[in-house]
Amino acid sequence: MHISSPDVDCYEILQVHPRAHPQVITAAYRALARMLHPDYAGEHTDAPMARLNRAYATLRDPESRRDYDRQRAAATASRAEGRSRPSTSPASDPRGTVLPYGRYAGWALRDLVRHDPDYLRWLMRHPSGRQFRVEIERMLEQRATSTPSHRR
Repeated sequence: MHISSPDVDCYEILQVHPRAHPQVITAAYRALARMLHPDYAGEHTDAPMARLNRAYATLRDPESRRDYDRQRAAATASRAEGRSRPSTSPASDPRGTVLPYGRYAGWALRDLVRHDPDYLRWLMRHPSGRQFRVEIERMLEQRATSTPSHRR
């Protein structure tokens, strides 16, 4: 998963150096999550926690982090040369819609429908999954019609 906003830097969100060891990134995420999680920080902290989860999802996976670092370096070079930053959209992710939060942060919905469809059913009912409801319904319906039933 990649964060596409030109104003967002995963390293700044996690408050770590770009060459930070993966264990430092994980420790920073956990410390910040304790401060920002809505259960502990109170109301109106969903957006900062979601940003934190997206940043951590980008940096915790070595391949994703390499891709992000390449994009970040290219953007820095572009700004230095006076060109605009290349834009990407979440829709350009070949895996489809990716969850930015929760225990499956960084997972694509299409992968989750095979791995844990019960979680997707829960997410459809939960307010945080409102933005994904139509897509989840469609995927679960497709799964139900493509999965043979084993009735006796």
